Amino acid sequence: MIAFGTQLVGRTEKALNALLLQELAGTGLDEHRWIALTLTTAGGDDVTGRIARALRVDRATATARLAELAASGLVRIDGPEMVATPRGVALRDRIVAAIGRITADLWGDLPADDLAVAGDVLRTVLSRAEVALAAR
Repeated sequence: MIAFGTQLVGRTEKALNALLLQELAGTGLDEHRWIALTLTTAGGDDVTGRIARALRVDRATATARLAELAASGLVRIDGPEMVATPRGVALRDRIVAAIGRITADLWGDLPADDLAVAGDVLRTVLSRAEVALAAR
């Protein structure tokens, strides 16, 4: 058994990412484009800024991800912002449904209290990691 710590978190993240990449295979999306599409379909203000923050990249790189999605017909310019096209929304919905089935298999049978504690721990670790990154 792996003790709680960076190795466990890292191996878990790698395994979950591998499952995501299997679902993205053949869609033309990689992890960054998937995140950009997901944030674009969520709507709201400053999609480019939210993408840049989520990917931990500059606005130019976030804009490039959006341009790639636009070139593939998944998003389009709507005034000052990008919005998902019906094709982009349908692709997002299909992948979200597949991921939902996977996550149900992975932790759907775990007690809600355990999931709440795990969520609290991960949010605390994430928050501290973000503070550490900002301080560097």
